Amino acid sequence: MDVVNQILNSESEKNAELQKLINVEKEVDVEIDEGTLLVSDYNTLTIKSGSKSLESNLQALTRDNTQLLMNKIWALPTKTVEEVIVAELPKPKYVLPRSRKLPKPKQLTKWEQFAKEKGIKKNKKARSKLKWDDLLQKWTPAYGFKRAEADRQKEWLVECKEDGKPVEDPRAAIKTSKIEKKAKNELQRLRNLAKAKKVKIPKVGLPSTEHFKDSKQLSVGAKVAQVSTASLGRFNETPKKEDLRKVKKGKVTKKKKKSGQMKESAPKTSKKPKSGKGNRDFKQKVGGKKRR
Repeated sequence: MDVVNQILNSESEKNAELQKLINVEKEVDVEIDEGTLLVSDYNTLTIKSGSKSLESNLQALTRDNTQLLMNKIWALPTKTVEEVIVAELPKPKYVLPRSRKLPKPKQLTKWEQFAKEKGIKKNKKARSKLKWDDLLQKWTPAYGFKRAEADRQKEWLVECKEDGKPVEDPRAAIKTSKIEKKAKNELQRLRNLAKAKKVKIPKVGLPSTEHFKDSKQLSVGAKVAQVSTASLGRFNETPKKEDLRKVKKGKVTKKKKKSGQMKESAPKTSKKPKSGKGNRDFKQKVGGKKRR
């Protein structure tokens, strides 16, 4: 009997020690948020920073707070998923601050902007995949798989328009119009993407009147193009009702004009040098006494 009592006493002591470890008591109750698995302990620390037992005391404090959190988690409703017990966490109470700024709202496309202004709402769940066709007298898909086949069965006869060409195939015209619509939608989709990314797209078609405000600019451009050759347009074929380009004389200053007038008005007093006198040019005949 003594041996049995000793074993029972030792087991009860172990259970008491385990209960002390599980049931943690604090002077001020800690705040526990099960949703974010957060424990906020507002009790004052009596541990000095320079003490040797700092590390062990911090470990003991962390263990106690973790134990309190685990006690709360085990009190939550649980379920078994693939032979593993899982606790269902509630919604978080503590709102954690964001590490980065909020993303900017996505820019609306043309259709989304139009739908917002007109109050059009998407309701995919209310749409039925099948619709009753009175012509075929059966349920046909409203969109997606096998819809084209149903349209082909329904449109076995296509009426020609009165203004249509007699040679034109109406089925081919319908097919080309569908391809054009598809290409137009794809182009619009790419434009919406470029608009959202703030990418400038070059304009297509004729230039606007902003580039050519006046007809004078066109005439100036034509004149510049005419004289953009090595001969400055002298040997180019001139269009009708246009004269040949005349070279304008440069402006003559008063100083140049005066020097030119002085040269013209200077008297010709120079005489031909006599034979044997002065500077003689052997290539030019010089007057003198004639030999008989």
